[in-house]
Amino acid sequence: MTLRVYNTLSRRKEPFQPIAPPQVGIYVCGPTVYMYSHLGHLVGPVIFDVVKRYLEFRGYRVTLVINITDVEDKLIQRAREEGRSVEELARDVEADYRECLRALGVTTVDHFPRATEHIGDIIGLVRTLVERGYAYTVDGDVYMDTSRLTNYGQLSGRKMEELAAGARVEVDERKHHPEDFALWKSSKPGEPFWESPWGRGRPGWHIECSAMSTRYLGETFDIHGGGLDLVFPHHENELAQSQAASGKPFVRYWMHNGLAQMGTEKMSKSLGNVVLVRDLLQRENPETLRFLILSTHYRRPIQVNDERLAEVRRALDHFYRLFTRVERLTGENVFAADPERSARLASTLAAEGEAALLAQALSDAEERFSEAMDDDFNTAGAIAELFELTNATNRYSEALGLATREDVTDIDRALLLSAVATLRRLGALLGLFQKRVSLAGSLTGQEAKLLDLLVEVRRRARDAKRYDLADFIREQLAALGVTLEDTREGTVWRSSS
Repeated sequence: MTLRVYNTLSRRKEPFQPIAPPQVGIYVCGPTVYMYSHLGHLVGPVIFDVVKRYLEFRGYRVTLVINITDVEDKLIQRAREEGRSVEELARDVEADYRECLRALGVTTVDHFPRATEHIGDIIGLVRTLVERGYAYTVDGDVYMDTSRLTNYGQLSGRKMEELAAGARVEVDERKHHPEDFALWKSSKPGEPFWESPWGRGRPGWHIECSAMSTRYLGETFDIHGGGLDLVFPHHENELAQSQAASGKPFVRYWMHNGLAQMGTEKMSKSLGNVVLVRDLLQRENPETLRFLILSTHYRRPIQVNDERLAEVRRALDHFYRLFTRVERLTGENVFAADPERSARLASTLAAEGEAALLAQALSDAEERFSEAMDDDFNTAGAIAELFELTNATNRYSEALGLATREDVTDIDRALLLSAVATLRRLGALLGLFQKRVSLAGSLTGQEAKLLDLLVEVRRRARDAKRYDLADFIREQLAALGVTLEDTREGTVWRSSS
């Protein structure tokens, strides 16, 4: 199947055809580092981390760039409120952002350019726009002249006559047209500044991304990503100024992700509904948050609330219970096993009956996972296929009555290990299932200790041949959403609530 990508510019899915295959360049708008990261800041990076992983799986060589906006009005205002320098606040918040990325497994970013480290590139781009007649100066400020643009509004679908003064653009009576936007701003007392041909000042928000993206990826590159809230004015203005400066197409595919929401509203500081990632990580495993983002198609909004998080924990625990079950039945550490060896072994064994059904499920999972990802990086559909394989593997074990290691034949062992290896190999393309995790992040320390105590009571009951009591403990914990798995190393518990 041909890989297809939904392009915001054309408003349809298009076959993916890079400019200079196998090279692919991706630029994603990162945060303005004036507040610690909430989950909305992580949605785009997690999605494009997966996009890069999958494109590399398909044989492309990908450069992924996520910028850091470290000079902007909100940042200056926040630093003033906190009595800190802009640089001190920016570095503190950036460190939090990058730590959150690491926690959620965003490991494929090649460059994190900061706006303040590319002032020369920005000034050069503004100068080009002035020289080509697309920008004008007023009292040390430089504005883009949108009346010179023939296709302004093409990305957002807005027509020039529909753009009212003050509609998400700065109101300034000195502008020639209400929709003109700032490329360079003269600095006010106490604000950061750099010397420029127009006097001391600082860059506008939009021009920063144009300068940084072209610096790392060239005047025309493959994919530009970001949240849906950036389509207008940010990405519209990026597109306009970049093409005006170079005379070339700016981006081949514009990809926009849905936003993290609390109820029906997007998560944002101005609405007061922000949940910081650092706080979520106090009670949730990082993989739960990554799974939450990827279990929804990237163009749809992502609901963040306690009920949804509980659903995600239960869904993720479904996979880890299978991993534990296969370890118990095979005696293998599935997180250390060689997935290629397991796949080769399973392919050499003649399968019939239930074994044939599981072998077919393995083959189907590979094909359907790729079909989902080829359809506009449908991670939700890909995860659904992983669920199907997990269910098929559990059905196989139950149909054959595999309860102990002694019940397992060579073909059972090979198929079970191959199924888990396939789940982990495909999961790696999503950044999932790569290490053993505890999904009990929602439990307090005292609750976890109490569960450990109940597990020990059950062990002593079994040693005393009080199997009725041992079974009662297991059944009552299961009713509370706690699963017990007996392994060679002892009994482990997993919470799905």
